[in-house]
Amino acid sequence: MTVNSTFRSASTSPKLGKTSQADILSPEAQKFLVELHSNFNQRRLELLDLRQKNQLKLDAGEIPTYPTETADIRADKSWTGPSLAPGLHDRRVEITGPPDRKMIINALNTNVATYMSDFEDSQAPTWDNCLDGQVNLYDAIRNQVDFDTEKKPYKLTTKKWTEGTYSRGSTDTRPTLLVRPRGWHMLESHVQIDGQSMSGSLFDFGLFFFNNAKALIEAGRGPYFYLPKMEHYLEARLWNDVFVFSQNYCGIPQGTIRATCLIETLPAALHMEEIIYELRDHSAGLNCGRWDYMFSVIKRFRNQPEKLLPDRKMITMTVPFMNAYVTRLVHVCHKRKVHAMGGMAAIIPLKDAAENALAMEKVKADKHREASAGCDGTWIAHPGLAETATKEFDELMPGENQFDFVGEDVPSEKLLDTTIEGFAITKEGLQENVYIGLRYMEAWLRGLGCVPINNLMEDAATAEVSRAQLWQWTKHGKFTKEEVLEMISQEAEKLGNTDSVKRAGELLGSEIGGDFAEFLTDLLYPDLVEQ
Repeated sequence: MTVNSTFRSASTSPKLGKTSQADILSPEAQKFLVELHSNFNQRRLELLDLRQKNQLKLDAGEIPTYPTETADIRADKSWTGPSLAPGLHDRRVEITGPPDRKMIINALNTNVATYMSDFEDSQAPTWDNCLDGQVNLYDAIRNQVDFDTEKKPYKLTTKKWTEGTYSRGSTDTRPTLLVRPRGWHMLESHVQIDGQSMSGSLFDFGLFFFNNAKALIEAGRGPYFYLPKMEHYLEARLWNDVFVFSQNYCGIPQGTIRATCLIETLPAALHMEEIIYELRDHSAGLNCGRWDYMFSVIKRFRNQPEKLLPDRKMITMTVPFMNAYVTRLVHVCHKRKVHAMGGMAAIIPLKDAAENALAMEKVKADKHREASAGCDGTWIAHPGLAETATKEFDELMPGENQFDFVGEDVPSEKLLDTTIEGFAITKEGLQENVYIGLRYMEAWLRGLGCVPINNLMEDAATAEVSRAQLWQWTKHGKFTKEEVLEMISQEAEKLGNTDSVKRAGELLGSEIGGDFAEFLTDLLYPDLVEQ
């Protein structure tokens, strides 16, 4: 059967270094991408449809719980994840950020265990951003990513992956690279195959894997990934089948790919054990994607007034449903001998010494809590947090991990307990959500995926919380549609009402009192397609 495919043109002129977009998007790579689409896209669409069917059940009052059909998998104590992969033994601090060339160099020069390069929440997926990110990672893996600016040179240190695994306090080893492709719901509309937009997930994964898997293996590592936004163990099964196909296609051993799954949706929290099981020999553990998880709880319970959540600042990791989520993740991962990774420290260092000291105390307390809870590592968004985060894990986790810290599982009801002491929805909370949502959306429309706002590094996940709360608070009568739209207008005026601000305001306002978009990026992406 003939497959008709159209790829938007890629630049043949390198922007930095010797590698061009066209080198990455070679005819051979395009053929592999078409194979991925042909073999797996229909299942992806069916699983996205399953999400909506499950939403209808929630709206009808069904109480979600652990799946009954997989009870034997949870009860079977004999199975575990695979042995730890090279460079993924000790993961106590992982730095994250978009595949921007500066970010890649700064991250790989930071004394942390790994760097998660993000094509999802912290990158706006313009065509250039997506291809340039692939170019930058290709060059970094081959030690040819250095470049100069008018202000300073950006250069990788002489560290190599082959010099060993991460060792606390050592600067000898480069952080192990992991890549996060876009979630199953996102499209790559610059690639059309048989009249369909390609999956953003398969595009990001496929290009990186095809171009770099063998080079990473030669360097003493492997093609390692973070998988976002899943809601069902069948979605993990789909990823596993993609991995098996891809390894066979490129002629590398099964189990070479490793993937850490972000548990950042309420449905996935009920499927944690099954997700590890489905990935079989490709599993590298689970991660607490806590901002997206908070968003998912709001989204999935959005039509239930008894599940209303208060001002964003009140939803801390110590509230019942968030604490239960971390407790369960640690228990499940350690029961199966895979890594349980903590969440993001979104704080960025401040210039004022006194204010910075207070900010670092917050980071210290957060990382102390995660290490005490049994997490095997944590995330930071800025190199300036590496020392503080590492110190907390060094003190509480003397070994490479805390696999012996199994703890107890939690009943599913605890994951659903959204009661919060001191519950309050305030005008200040409304204004904060409008400001953050508007600022982030405006930046995303200009091609920026992570933005410093109020001394925090905001990405799509944190903006989703703000957007979802505005919808939910209006839906259940905490504010009128007119009040929220007026607030959006006021904040847009403060931001200067540029074209991108106006467009962000239009899109944010279109949500209020109307249908709820599954993802903020679903609203915004059509505006990026021509960029």
